[in-house]
Amino acid sequence: MGRKLRTRLLSAVLFLVMFILITGCAEQKNTEDSDTAASASSDAGQNQEVQTQNSTAQGSSVQGTEKNASVTEGTEEYRGFTLDNVLHSETEGDIHFNLYVPDSYDGSRPYALFMTLPGYEGLYFQGVGENLYSEDFGFTAQEYNPEMIIAAPQLSDWGETSADQTIALTEYLLDNYHIDPEKVYAEGYSGGGETMSLVMGKRPELFAAYLQCSSQWDGDFELTVESRTPVYFVIGEDDEYYGSGPSREAYETLCGLYRDEGLSEEEIDELVVLDIKDTEYFESQGAPNQHGGGNLFASDPEAMGWLFGH
Repeated sequence: MGRKLRTRLLSAVLFLVMFILITGCAEQKNTEDSDTAASASSDAGQNQEVQTQNSTAQGSSVQGTEKNASVTEGTEEYRGFTLDNVLHSETEGDIHFNLYVPDSYDGSRPYALFMTLPGYEGLYFQGVGENLYSEDFGFTAQEYNPEMIIAAPQLSDWGETSADQTIALTEYLLDNYHIDPEKVYAEGYSGGGETMSLVMGKRPELFAAYLQCSSQWDGDFELTVESRTPVYFVIGEDDEYYGSGPSREAYETLCGLYRDEGLSEEEIDELVVLDIKDTEYFESQGAPNQHGGGNLFASDPEAMGWLFGH
């Protein structure tokens, strides 16, 4: 073999060896880079998942803490009601209320809600639970719908402050319990009726119907007409505190506004009811007077049946 040929063969072999070495190193580097990138991507994904889980957990924790911190639960019970729960509202202050939640409630399906506001004798300064001791609305309501959450607030007055607190409490219950918004009912007796009439002048759309007992209307009418929230007035003909005149006037005002809206008398009758009870109604049931006898309306199937029929 000639010298030139040997030289060319040696060069070819050296070139081949160098090519194999360079190619192998490049493949190893690419493999290492791919493994590093995959590992980094995996670590990033794991970190993102952890962050997401932590964020979700923190969000749930914060939300739960806020909800739990917003109410101080009462420790005493009376006939199924937990007494003296306190909603700590940032805007409306402390709101005291007694609450009945049926044993069957587990949050899986919507329940009705009933808000019952007491007269003067049941306000908070009269003592915890006095509204439940003196009025039966919260108990007889259970006969119409055993699957109903019942809130019996004990407010401080029968004016704007208590009206705003009633709205705040209603909204809290709607946000924190599985409530059917089509089945939210309200009743107000005496001073509680004055408070609820103010609520009806502010947020009537919260309620499916309102029963006003032995009271007078202090709120505006326009929003009630706009929302088409039904109202039932029931009072003694000679109520010693209010008389029946204010209820008649409120009834006529609502009817007039609905006529202005073009509603028929039949449609108006579905939205506004005036029920004036005569002397015999109270005497036959042993009530000493007509205003104090307003608690009898809690057992009146016509009035209560109307309310929970909506």
